[in-house]
Amino acid sequence: MTYFDNAATTFPKPLSVGDEMLRCVRIYGGNPGRGAHSVSLAAAKKVFECRNELAELFGAADTDRVFFVPNTTYGINTVLKGLLREGDHVIISDMEHNAVWRPVCKMARDGRIQYDVFKTLTGDAKQNPMRICANIAKLIRPNTRLVFCTHASNICSATLPIRQIGEFCHRHGLLFAVDGAQSAGHERIDMRDMNIDALCVPGHKGLYGPQGSGAVILGEGITLDTLVEGGNGIDSLEAQMSLQAPERYEAGTVATPCIAGLCEGVKTVRRMGIERIAGGEKALCGRMREMLGNMKNIELYAPEYEGSIVLFNVRGVPSERVAELLDRQGICVRGGYHCAALAHRTLGTPDGGAVRASVGMYNKMADAETFYRALRAVTVATS
Repeated sequence: MTYFDNAATTFPKPLSVGDEMLRCVRIYGGNPGRGAHSVSLAAAKKVFECRNELAELFGAADTDRVFFVPNTTYGINTVLKGLLREGDHVIISDMEHNAVWRPVCKMARDGRIQYDVFKTLTGDAKQNPMRICANIAKLIRPNTRLVFCTHASNICSATLPIRQIGEFCHRHGLLFAVDGAQSAGHERIDMRDMNIDALCVPGHKGLYGPQGSGAVILGEGITLDTLVEGGNGIDSLEAQMSLQAPERYEAGTVATPCIAGLCEGVKTVRRMGIERIAGGEKALCGRMREMLGNMKNIELYAPEYEGSIVLFNVRGVPSERVAELLDRQGICVRGGYHCAALAHRTLGTPDGGAVRASVGMYNKMADAETFYRALRAVTVATS
């Protein structure tokens, strides 16, 4: 099997991830923060260790700014609904995943907020940070509170200049939040250097943790309204959630085995190095784009960007049909719209979306050759 669906979830995981999850369940799987006994304290120690790993990886102000969520989508909803107030205006990009677009649309339909979409100029040869920030500037209103955008697209290798966008936002008194679903573990992110007020990351993608893990990291001075209320092990006699972070945002029992696995995934990424991982992925995708660019009947989208994703279509063949035929040859890719209506609209993909091949740190150049041969067979069979 050649696994090229790493943008959905990375596979395989480092062996240490599964080993630590099993160790948690068997040895120290108590409820962290819910007792002073040794098993609870051991679980709490592992949870703190993972917070610390994430804080150091992403340049958080301190460990307490990190709280755990089941996935990026949950984290994005927590940030949007925790930061935006009645009557606020938010600006998002035209490359957003539905995890950003849908909650914003729902809040707007309910009459709580207003929103606009800025053009990223993705696929435009004249795209640059200055023009992107100018497009944001055109949309600012007196009630604009937040700019929320993706760092890296989930359908192509395009990235946005978040350092420049963050600097622009803070210069204009705006909050800046980032969806790091496709960049965490693939690209360098430093919250303080990039002026990020809230960063949402998955555990199960570029950080190589298990599904069911994710985190939100808040900038200094940022406090959210709570999305969920309940027990968190502190201030148990009070009717409202404590202001103390990170417990304020972690109502109920956290997924300790998933956090334990995530901790080991983050350690692996930090040990290998973001630059090394990104270099290998870019080289591999560059070779894939080169091969596909020389094939007849192949339409490539945004091929000018370097990253970990190649988006394409076989002309005249539905994307999901191509994915099905590749699967028969042991190639795992994803066809369709990838939960990213805005991004597909921006790139101008046809009805039915496109085929996404996404690589990870365990893919090799030999996988690209296998993929190329399989895709040639598909084009012959469907011509």
